[in-house]
Amino acid sequence: MQLDDVDRLAQTVRLGKRPHPVPLDPASWTVLQRSLAHREAWPTDNPHVMVTKGTKAGRSPASIAYLSHVLDDCGYPPRMIRSTRLVDLVNTMDPKLVAAAFGMDPQAALIYLADNIDPSRLHDQQERS
Repeated sequence: MQLDDVDRLAQTVRLGKRPHPVPLDPASWTVLQRSLAHREAWPTDNPHVMVTKGTKAGRSPASIAYLSHVLDDCGYPPRMIRSTRLVDLVNTMDPKLVAAAFGMDPQAALIYLADNIDPSRLHDQQERS
């Protein structure tokens, strides 16, 4: 992702070949803002959001190897972090919107609803009995 892909006013990003900008939830927007603030401290003309010691002098993106290991120290693989974020988003928002934002099939987003019970609906069911 490049700096031009970030719309600070709308809090959206353009990802890959997706036809529309992707709105970011508050937690993701905060992470992106911290990344951009960290990046601004580096004197570089590299157009990418993530800049490493090896890419700050050029214009190439961070390597796939770097990106796959950037979170090693936290002890959680990117896949687990993504799944955790998706579970939270799908359970608090419309699963179809989440699927569209992440470029997923709507049916795939429904998997993250498994074993989720809305406690407010349980009370209604007990009153009807």
